Amino acid sequence: MIYFNGFALHGEEQFFKAYLVESDFTVAGFSYGAQKAFEYAYCNSERIDRLILLSPAFFQHQKASFVRTQLRYFKADREVYIQQFLKNVTYPSDTELSAYVADGSEDELATLLSYEWDREKLLELKDRGITIEVFIGGKDQIVDAAASQAFFSEITTTYFFKDFGHLLR
Repeated sequence: MIYFNGFALHGEEQFFKAYLVESDFTVAGFSYGAQKAFEYAYCNSERIDRLILLSPAFFQHQKASFVRTQLRYFKADREVYIQQFLKNVTYPSDTELSAYVADGSEDELATLLSYEWDREKLLELKDRGITIEVFIGGKDQIVDAAASQAFFSEITTTYFFKDFGHLLR
């Protein structure tokens, strides 16, 4: 399996063992990593049977001012921004993420916040025979879970966990 980490994280795939399929033909990613996993699957001509998107970072319904504000806060105090970000990632659980923190750059955050999920690309992956599964937590404090579900559920197999947050706990 090829796995892509979330923004400012590494090794967090252990939290998603129940959702992941260990196979040489599986690509998966969490949050920002879901964006990267999707692009990898789309651009790769090698065999991929399953694409697993865990709490995909979905901000395309946000205004440009939202993105600018987030980047301004990040630039002002990167450490505080990431601490608050990780609190929002774990909500409503009390999961400790300090052992999984990695550097998160301004460029990565800008990419994460401005990424546009492409419906046609998703459909093309499905036409190639790739099973796409999306997992969304209803109490997600990072993304608008309802907007994310509305977008992905029209195209993919989407699992919505009403009482889970971004970390799917």
